[in-house]
Amino acid sequence: MKQVEVSILGQAYTLGCPEGGEELLSRAVASVDREMTSIRDGGKVKARERIAVLAALNLAYQIAEQGLGAGAAKGAATGPVDVDELLRRVDAALADDGQLL
Repeated sequence: MKQVEVSILGQAYTLGCPEGGEELLSRAVASVDREMTSIRDGGKVKARERIAVLAALNLAYQIAEQGLGAGAAKGAATGPVDVDELLRRVDAALADDGQLL
């Protein structure tokens, strides 16, 4: 597993990435960063961890709404979106931050 440095909402993160998955990870990071920036710039939420949770929920909703149509064609999971699992992943990504919910 390769280690990749990324920036989300101005914060640097080191993420594990399977060989050959850099482009997909880059697109995922861009989506998360775009969603979090949009929420932050909306002005109602300032705490980074809350922005992350809202972004995760928004993105999960978008995926569920699309029925995973495009993702299924590329080999993504076709089951229902597990919001609890997404929140666990957000918590894990923010674990070093010390500012979890």
